[in-house]
Amino acid sequence: MSCFEPELISLIVLKLINCALKNTNSREIQTDMLNLGDKLPAFDLLGVDGKRHNQFEYADRYAVVVVFTCNHCPQSLAYWPRLIHLLEKFEADNLGIIAINPNDAAQAPEDSYDNMLKLAKHHNLVELNFRYLHDESQELAQKFGAQRTPEAFLFNSKRELVYKGAIDDCWENANMVTRIWLEDAIESALDGIEVDFPEIPAVGCSIKWKK
Repeated sequence: MSCFEPELISLIVLKLINCALKNTNSREIQTDMLNLGDKLPAFDLLGVDGKRHNQFEYADRYAVVVVFTCNHCPQSLAYWPRLIHLLEKFEADNLGIIAINPNDAAQAPEDSYDNMLKLAKHHNLVELNFRYLHDESQELAQKFGAQRTPEAFLFNSKRELVYKGAIDDCWENANMVTRIWLEDAIESALDGIEVDFPEIPAVGCSIKWKK
């Protein structure tokens, strides 16, 4: 069964074509891929609230999700409401979620910091205390070994990587999702047990690396 909503097919196709055209001007970059069990890398990045944020803000969280995402990719756009839902569902359980935009705005102007502010306003991210940070240098994305937007990395209470990859199995239509990979992993991490499926390939647009 397809997870497409027919009325969204035209919009999705147009966005995918635009994303594909951008991908022809992007390049794969050799990165230091984080492996399961690796520690959360340090960071100090500017957020859409105008403040800088680092990993120490989450020292008391039982688990932390880092999602590399952006403003223009159709998959990233589809997942923003779902990420917000995850924060609202698990914040009382002491989960932290950090979204990070790693794209080069010279190649993808829609992913500039100014456009991050517009997206944040649209989704009320500041009011929701949802961190959306700008990895302008792309150094953090390289430390993680991120290659796609969106791509999720989940760290447990010891800040060890316990899950990486896809958010769920149907980005096109939330109502057709059958496997909630990230949510299941979050529940396991919060319960202090092993994640059943710790790696699921991320589906999305390639990160737009600086030339």
